[in-house]
Amino acid sequence: MARLEDLSPNAAVRGILPDALVSVVSVQWFGSEALELTYKAPSGKVANELLYRHDEARLEVAEHGRPWSFDGDGALFRLVSEAHRIRLAHLFDPVLAVHTSVVDPLPHQITAVYESMLPRQPLRFLLADDPGAGKTIMAGLLIRELIARGDLHRCLIVCPGSLAEQWQDELYRRFNLPFEILTNDKLEAARTGNWFLETNLIIARLDKLSRNEDVQMKLQAPDCRWDLVVCDEAHKMSATVFGGETKYTKRYRLGQLLSTLTRHFLLMTATPHNGKEADFQLFMALLDGDRFEGRFRDGVHTADVSDLMRRMVKESLLKFDGTPLFPQRIAYTVPYKLSDAETHLYKAVTDYVREEFNRAEALENDKRAGTVGFALTILQRRLASSPEAIYQSLRRRRERLESKLRELEVLHRGGQAAPVVMSTVSALDAEDVEDLEDAPDNEVEAAEEEILDQATAARSIAELKAEIETLKGLESLALAVRRSGADTKWRELATLLGEIFTSGAIANRAAQPIAHYGSGNIPPPTASPHQKLVIFTEHRDTLNYLESRITTLLGRKEAVVIIHGGIGREERMKVQECFRHDPDVQVLLATDAAGEGINLQRAHLMVNYDLPWNPNRIEQRFGRIHRIGQTEVCHLWNLVAEETREGDVYRKLLEKLEQARQALGGQVFDVLGKLQFEGKSLRELLIQAIRYGEQPEVRAYLTTVLDHALDRSHLQDLLDDRALAPDAMDASRVQRIREDMERADARRLQPHYIESFFHSAFQSLGGTVKQREPRRHEITHVPASVRNRDRLIGIGEPVLPRYERIAFDKSLVAPQGETLAAFVCPGHPLLDAVIDLTLERHRDLLKRGTVLVDERDNGIRPRVLFYIEHSIQDASFTSSGERRIVSKRMLYVEMDADGSARHVHYAPYLDYRPLSADEPGAETLLERPECAWINRALEQKAQGHAVAHVVPEHLAEVRGPRLTLIQKTEAAVKDRLTKEITYWDHRAAQLKEQEQAGRANAKLNSGEARKRADLLQGRLQKRLEDLKLEAQISPLPPVVLGGLLVVPMGLLAIVAGRPLAEPTAPQDTQASAARARAIVMEIERSLGFEPTDREFEKLGYDIESRVPGTGKLRFIEVKGRVSGADTITVTKNEILYSLNKPEDFILAIVEFQSEELNCVHYLRQPFQREPDFGVTSVNYDFAELLVRAATPS
Repeated sequence: MARLEDLSPNAAVRGILPDALVSVVSVQWFGSEALELTYKAPSGKVANELLYRHDEARLEVAEHGRPWSFDGDGALFRLVSEAHRIRLAHLFDPVLAVHTSVVDPLPHQITAVYESMLPRQPLRFLLADDPGAGKTIMAGLLIRELIARGDLHRCLIVCPGSLAEQWQDELYRRFNLPFEILTNDKLEAARTGNWFLETNLIIARLDKLSRNEDVQMKLQAPDCRWDLVVCDEAHKMSATVFGGETKYTKRYRLGQLLSTLTRHFLLMTATPHNGKEADFQLFMALLDGDRFEGRFRDGVHTADVSDLMRRMVKESLLKFDGTPLFPQRIAYTVPYKLSDAETHLYKAVTDYVREEFNRAEALENDKRAGTVGFALTILQRRLASSPEAIYQSLRRRRERLESKLRELEVLHRGGQAAPVVMSTVSALDAEDVEDLEDAPDNEVEAAEEEILDQATAARSIAELKAEIETLKGLESLALAVRRSGADTKWRELATLLGEIFTSGAIANRAAQPIAHYGSGNIPPPTASPHQKLVIFTEHRDTLNYLESRITTLLGRKEAVVIIHGGIGREERMKVQECFRHDPDVQVLLATDAAGEGINLQRAHLMVNYDLPWNPNRIEQRFGRIHRIGQTEVCHLWNLVAEETREGDVYRKLLEKLEQARQALGGQVFDVLGKLQFEGKSLRELLIQAIRYGEQPEVRAYLTTVLDHALDRSHLQDLLDDRALAPDAMDASRVQRIREDMERADARRLQPHYIESFFHSAFQSLGGTVKQREPRRHEITHVPASVRNRDRLIGIGEPVLPRYERIAFDKSLVAPQGETLAAFVCPGHPLLDAVIDLTLERHRDLLKRGTVLVDERDNGIRPRVLFYIEHSIQDASFTSSGERRIVSKRMLYVEMDADGSARHVHYAPYLDYRPLSADEPGAETLLERPECAWINRALEQKAQGHAVAHVVPEHLAEVRGPRLTLIQKTEAAVKDRLTKEITYWDHRAAQLKEQEQAGRANAKLNSGEARKRADLLQGRLQKRLEDLKLEAQISPLPPVVLGGLLVVPMGLLAIVAGRPLAEPTAPQDTQASAARARAIVMEIERSLGFEPTDREFEKLGYDIESRVPGTGKLRFIEVKGRVSGADTITVTKNEILYSLNKPEDFILAIVEFQSEELNCVHYLRQPFQREPDFGVTSVNYDFAELLVRAATPS
């Protein structure tokens, strides 16, 4: 217990903060019974508190254990130091998320996360890399890094419905992020009435949010802010400018709302630009509404968006070895001619579709006409699909309409007048049809069936009867074709299957005229029964029909697997795995359920049995096989019916596309989704061909439109737009990234440092761990204190009472045939709870200090090692009201009696051991004359060193790039908003004059225009103030978090009265170590490598040797010993670095045979396992190491 009078400046006091000592800054008395205490916490923050006499019971002025008494427990000090380092793991491992996730990212993914996105604070960014580039992985890495940095607690991902489960799977499987998908059940079961407030990691379907105002109201709740919102397939949120009017969709309005609810906002799409600059700028306004406000007022121009987005096209992506990431790809057109019976059926159904379209238009009800039109297009597409699909569709439609007719007749006989329009059918407008295009496959199928079976343009019972009779006739024609077996499309596919799977079929067909259109300079695929093929169809009936026929053709039922919208998630994953790994499976039959979110790169061959009316679907389907991991040239065959209206349009389109591919390369497939035909979509063009294709002027128009849309110069323009804000990935950049990654791999904390710490810390807390397989463990007991701690700090999954298996190396999480293990890494709740408890119980040891022994130093000069943390802030505030930290550093600084200081880059305390019980204590050591320079003023000296050397460098590194971005944003915002304000000022004056002259504008009056100008002026003012706060970057004072006294072995021997060890042979001195390094450097140069001496940076190895032209690095630890020496001593850090890079780490042993003669040995993979946490160094038998070593190579 301490008296209030004992609280004097610089006193160390317990009882103010629950788990730490505080340092008194000043005391202000109020009478004799109370005082205001101003103190500094271990984090460096200054705070104050009012204390009364009754508080004296909880206060204690530290004598034993005061700051820098160096009397702390050495073993616990090492443990808590490591806990502190792992909590700040992102400061020591520059790519922490890579090492703690089950991914092996590629160069373009590394640059997206670590160069383009993480440095931006706040992040407002468009990631627009090509399809298949792995944007989900980039988003997962970003989320993991932001969580590690303490910058993300709540995250919302918005994506099309068909991708929600894939996002959930990927984020959990690869990043251990337990996101939950928003459902109606969860919304209704929320304890607080708002599920968004209760859940921190959420995936929501785009249309669930955009179409439901109640859900949007919950999103806007005052406490419902997000740290990061990610919108996948964000182009679906775009608005359009047409005829001077802007059309805002519900999805765009949702994007505007989300932009206001989050600090970090990430849009992801492969197609951000539809060719119209005005639309693109509207889309970019979602990221920065001020910078893209209104319209550009000085004619057509392009806004500079290079600081807001990144775009990498497939052709520019490289692997780490510098080779292209994606292989070439080619599409062939396979035309087939309908038989007479098929032609008759085609003409009859097409005539019916045209007549019904005309009747629907005459209804003068846009929504009902849209619904009927949609039903008719489904019918037309099923006609082109297969005899089975059109027969079943006609039969179902006829049966449903007959059922409706019976209902109407009953009502009519009862004297009730009932409309023919189906009340149960949803009325569709253009936006609804577009939504259906993006809905999950099973929802599309259900909607199509409902609409196709029921939507009719009939206005009376008589008209309905007439339509049913027409359907009966069509149904009998379809049945006749179905029974005849005359399916020319199937015959064409069967021939193709023969070509793909048997070489004999190719030889038999070689004499026939080749129907495929030119394949440029890409050779056709080699026939083999072992390759795999994906076949896409649009309709379930066709899928079942093809399954039966292909199974019969190949002679094995197990050769074919299927995926469609009705297959559940687990079954779909099982089919996918089966297709990838089972050699008996040759063909995957799929509807567009596999077109999004399924990776099928095990196959490189694909057939579009049915061509989608949305060309974007072709791009998506091709992207299923042409994606990361594909090593073969990808081939796609498109089956097209000759002499049919839609077939002629598609054939012309595909011919032109192939011509463009020969000139422009495979990248033409990536702009399919952006093709516009004089403002019309392909769907509208195909409907026009069906309805009016017999008219010569319409045929001529269609040809002209296709020629223009696929004109080489127009496609080149689209490709140039596609390279918007381009980011190239050349070989030299890949080499630089590879070098950075190699260095990061060498110094990573995961798995070895983390594993070593966890075992020691967990057992000290009472936990039980048993090894079951090599480096895989079972936890049989998790103490209650660890489980309870997670409830206080956890954001995801809870800590379990036991774990069947845990692993620290991601390659050991799911080995073949073994139990799945929990991947314990920073961010895992078990490790986080262990770290938090260790820090809570022992944090005060850091400032108290300890004595550790350097056994490799036989001198008598002690050193003091300080842990220093430094932060940089801007003038904006966090939600908790504190200034925002924009960058943080932590480093180790070693000081000696001369006052010189040096930085140590790894964890030096791991190489030093605690004092043993029989060795002199801290008090005795500090009384020695060699330690006379060690006093409490040292902390100030360490801070002074940091202020002079660390802070300026850190500040310059952060301030430069940050101010550049802010200045660019400020200039763009000023320019855009000033022009808008000027326009509305001028418009208000114009309207005022008109009103005074009696010519009022019905749409807009001068008051509204003036209000608009004033509102914009206010926005400009506020934005400039916000940017000013972001630009006000200032350093915080450096904080000394901890320190320790490093005692050399020589000094300890003198104090203990033991004889000093014999002076070591010359080969162990610094001079001989430098000589050994120089010898190895010379050998490396002679081998053609480019070595750099890194000894004085204290990285855990001595030499970094570059392999020219590759970006690969060799890490070399040099040990010089006289011939015949007994042992070589290796520190813990050296061993762990070697285990981090086993293939690239070399132990170079220089054997000194005389003053002039030496022999150099290279030992690869010198160490097999990490030492226990308490071990600081290991002695290896010199002769045994030489036996394992080889000559340098």
